[in-house]
Amino acid sequence: MEPYNIFFFGSVFFLAGVGLESLKLNFWILIITAALAAVFVLFGFWKKNRRFFWIAGLSAFIAIGALYSAAADRNFAEKYFPKGETLNFQGLIVNNPAPRGSSQSLYVRTKLSGAEVKILVKAERYPEFHYGDLISVNGAIKKPESEGLPEQAGLPAQAGYAQYLAKEGISGVVSYPEVNLIAENKGAPFKSFLFNLKNSIVDRFGEILPAEEAAFLSGLTLGERSDFSPEFKEALQTSGTTHLVALSGYNVSIVIVATMALLTSFLKRRIAFIVAFIFLVAFVLMTGAEASVVRAAIMGALVVIATESGRIFNPRNAITLAGLLMVLINPKVLVFDAGFELSFLALIGIVYLKPALEDFFNLPIGGEKGTFSWRENLLMTSSAQLLVAPILIQSFGNFSPISLVSNVLILEFIPYTMMLGFAVAVFSGISHYLALIGGWFVWPLLKIETGLIEFFGNFNLSLNMSLSWILIIIYYLVIAIFIVKMSKKNRLNNERIRP
Repeated sequence: MEPYNIFFFGSVFFLAGVGLESLKLNFWILIITAALAAVFVLFGFWKKNRRFFWIAGLSAFIAIGALYSAAADRNFAEKYFPKGETLNFQGLIVNNPAPRGSSQSLYVRTKLSGAEVKILVKAERYPEFHYGDLISVNGAIKKPESEGLPEQAGLPAQAGYAQYLAKEGISGVVSYPEVNLIAENKGAPFKSFLFNLKNSIVDRFGEILPAEEAAFLSGLTLGERSDFSPEFKEALQTSGTTHLVALSGYNVSIVIVATMALLTSFLKRRIAFIVAFIFLVAFVLMTGAEASVVRAAIMGALVVIATESGRIFNPRNAITLAGLLMVLINPKVLVFDAGFELSFLALIGIVYLKPALEDFFNLPIGGEKGTFSWRENLLMTSSAQLLVAPILIQSFGNFSPISLVSNVLILEFIPYTMMLGFAVAVFSGISHYLALIGGWFVWPLLKIETGLIEFFGNFNLSLNMSLSWILIIIYYLVIAIFIVKMSKKNRLNNERIRP
């Protein structure tokens, strides 16, 4: 078997093992592993194809993935877990606190019972704290409870708040304790610089644009959502456009393309690639390194590396590698981070389902995309939505069909808005007046986009339902069969066309 296929099947089986262990289906791990191995061995004898014997052997990675996940759980469980006692401790704030309403959430790294842990401190809105602040906390540390799940968590409904916080490496929660500042600027200087830069750009957007447009531009370019009004958040959810401010692969791909285009205009390609890669890492850190951003950054880096090295870019293995790297770093994202799942499913829909739909409807691939690219946007949106719909329903209990129309219209303007938004961010570091001029150009686009979001937000057509895991599995199997069938049909048509 070819090395790239060995990597693909081994990685997929490893991820399956991590997922089964995360769901605590330990009894089924050995059964599934043995059953798969037996099926592939039988296929090997039947088809007289050694590839199936290779796949049978690689199925052992299911058990390896489960052991890896179990080891990560054990290491986390060995750390300090609170018993509700009141403690006075000192710690370092390791996140970029985003005030929301009357409170702010601080991730505090400290030492308790001889172990280094992270504690979530829910503090009053004022005084404001920042990354790198050394603080003292006096309050009762408790185990996380089911309620109070942050809306941006995107956690599956069947998982608990404790599992979400475990994904973040957090052992306990302190609600509204006494918090005092001891010292500032005790964090990593580079990370502190990036967070300060992000906060500065968000503030500049607020100075040169109306509040709603400034908040939306901050979400588009930096994934910052703390300044959204409750009404606008509701409109985003109802219109199915929340992903626009979640820094998905779509947003990050625009950043990568724009950066490479700019750098190659005055630098050699090799140097431009190195600078773009450093910029990409900095951008991921600055925006909080969310699952969708990390995945998109890895994919983008692989595309650029493949282009620079002259190698063929394999999206299947690139997607697999991105997921594998993230799960190796944090096994819990596979099951307890809906953002991770939605990000990958949307990407798979665009890469594989979109071409299949083009073949099925006999649309000209790479040809005419329709007025204002409506056909391209409709296909891309539909492909992504079809893949993520079951997870949206399972995680949040609803799905918005209106999102197909709203996204087709809004996506046409997003690349230009982001380009101008980044230009305004750069101008703001040079001159307030330059940034103000840039704001005049980007404001009409933002006004159109927020207007469309609010308009479609008035149509509450969400489908409230629940799905069983059996139905979800059947749904994805049907889509997989459709993709395979259309791929084979396309391949046969191409062979007939060849002289």
